[in-house]
Amino acid sequence: MERTLKQAECPPFPARASLWLRGIARLLDWRRNWRTRRQLASLDARLLADAGITEAQRQAELAKPFWR
Repeated sequence: MERTLKQAECPPFPARASLWLRGIARLLDWRRNWRTRRQLASLDARLLADAGITEAQRQAELAKPFWR
């Protein structure tokens, strides 16, 4: 979702970063996606309207797999 507040994001790992570190970073991204979509699913119509999110936008976001 483009309208969410972005947390302080770390710059991408350099190519020489270990595979282990890149894997951990990817898992953390997936966890964040899962958690924020779960929170989005729990919002009622009033809170969605306050955030400027339509029901169609919410459904589109919730339909995405956790890795996207």
